[in-house]
Amino acid sequence: MTLSLDMMDETNELEAEHLELVRTLLDYAARQEGVEDGTELSVTFTDNEGIREINRDYRGKDQPTDVISFALEEMGEGEIEITGAEIPRVLGDIIISVPRAREQAEEYGHSFERELGFLAVHGFLHLLGYDHMTKEDETEMFGRQNEILDRYGLKR
Repeated sequence: MTLSLDMMDETNELEAEHLELVRTLLDYAARQEGVEDGTELSVTFTDNEGIREINRDYRGKDQPTDVISFALEEMGEGEIEITGAEIPRVLGDIIISVPRAREQAEEYGHSFERELGFLAVHGFLHLLGYDHMTKEDETEMFGRQNEILDRYGLKR
């Protein structure tokens, strides 16, 4: 396994297969992106109210969303980078709204598993520095996202 992955289902709605899907998909994405073995990240599955609070407190948007990522590798002003072979790389946290994933799967006409995988990979790519603020960046990120999902076998 490539990643050291900490997963928490605050909703208690997900089946073991869903958690395993996210675990194996993120591991696959990490290998595709050349992420070092032992790299750490966490994935939390929450409800719409939980993600709404996070979105409000950290992004100033008082509404639920589908996925939020907090990259720990982004250097803030005045921060000093700590490096060393014995320190594992820590990417950050991905938070996914389970009810929102269910709603969007229905809205887009694909499986809940596909949507859950899409959101996990989307959040993961954000942790690696991908973004979609410009049209060019969006094309690159969504292209990479779809490539990973398709190769893994989670097609629309």
